[in-house]
Amino acid sequence: MSAQTISFTFETAGGPRTASVTYERRGAGEPLLLLHGIGHHWQAWEPVLDILAAERDVVAVDLPGFGSSPALPDGCTYDLSTVVPVLGAFCAALGIERPHVAGNSLGGLLALELGREKLVRSVTALSPAGFWSEGERRYAFGTLRAMRAAALSMPVPLIERLSRSAAGRTALTSTIYARPGRRSPEAVVAETLALRAATGFRETLEAGRTVVFGDDITAVPVTVAWGTQDRLLLRRQGVRAKRTVPGARLVRLPGCGHVPMSDDPALVARVILDGSSRQPAPC
Repeated sequence: MSAQTISFTFETAGGPRTASVTYERRGAGEPLLLLHGIGHHWQAWEPVLDILAAERDVVAVDLPGFGSSPALPDGCTYDLSTVVPVLGAFCAALGIERPHVAGNSLGGLLALELGREKLVRSVTALSPAGFWSEGERRYAFGTLRAMRAAALSMPVPLIERLSRSAAGRTALTSTIYARPGRRSPEAVVAETLALRAATGFRETLEAGRTVVFGDDITAVPVTVAWGTQDRLLLRRQGVRAKRTVPGARLVRLPGCGHVPMSDDPALVARVILDGSSRQPAPC
């Protein structure tokens, strides 16, 4: 792997601060930014990365406080008003102007906010957060806390042993994958360790307690895609997303779970590439 880390400054209400972000960059063409979900890391995109890189300059990031990216500076919150400027400053530091963006779960919410702020050319959101009822939010957050607690409680040798069998990989990851057996043992170990080591997990979850995406996006084309077997953010939330962003294209991902990239890599890659080829609706 050739992941790199870059440091840069971003603006806050209290003045400029410095952040560092780890990222993987592959391919050539129009830039495409990939944003993972809470507790995950850039490797969540590995099943589709090379397919996308055949047509795009792909930048997959570890969000601040996740994967190999350090936590945000002391005093910085993990809400949209902080993380979106961080991502904008990150793109500027790489010399990327208005990339396409695709995000999953938390990353989907961030992608939509980047679209609302007109910082990107197009948005593809896979099961984005923020379109829940209060009951659905409590269920999702409770599930995420349970996954985190389980990852923290298991010794590494047990995680490694479980990952060697399809049944063990199902026990570790079936909440987010419809086809957990397709994940390699190495990938399951790495993502379980990423979940337990995520320094931004608690603060990000806390910031999400009041998040409801309630604004239309008219400046850029938007695609919202939802796995038909999403067990974390139920697919009816996709209908709410379509009502909130009427111009969005709503796509079903048959047989896919909450993190669909490994459940059906070819389909997800095609949805992202099609989404980044759409033109804005006329005003």
